[in-house]
Amino acid sequence: MRKTRFYLALIALLVVVDQVSKWMVLRRVSLYSTVAIIPGFFNITHIHNRGAIFGAFSQVGNPHVYVALTLASLLALGMVIYYFIITPAAERGVKTSLTLILAGALGNLIDRVFRGYVIDFLDFYVGKWHWPFFNAADSCITIGAILLLFFFVKRKPACSPSSSA
Repeated sequence: MRKTRFYLALIALLVVVDQVSKWMVLRRVSLYSTVAIIPGFFNITHIHNRGAIFGAFSQVGNPHVYVALTLASLLALGMVIYYFIITPAAERGVKTSLTLILAGALGNLIDRVFRGYVIDFLDFYVGKWHWPFFNAADSCITIGAILLLFFFVKRKPACSPSSSA
């Protein structure tokens, strides 16, 4: 239980960082406005994402898409919680990866439920090429997913086929 408290505290901290960063953008940067941080590379641009990660489905404008995305988020969150619970404490890397995914999913779900959209603001670009807008929660999900993939690939198989002669 003591080890689980660490992960729960990390989830809470990351959700707070995500929500505070979104609140600051909401208060200080007008919708669709841009603040150059590193000219030619990084801006803070306030947008509302009504779709999924990196803006997928955001142009649809159909209320059923909102409901479907919210339900899909809840289902995914439930699955991640389940895998977090059944993952042994000794698998700290996997637990940390799932913690990052949970924090990100919760941060964006809070936005979707209470605002009807997710606040995105991180805008990286080179020339005319822009990475899709994202936020701290998206970063947690992406980093957690990459780490999880790494730990699954690195993991040794539980049992190997026996060779019979």
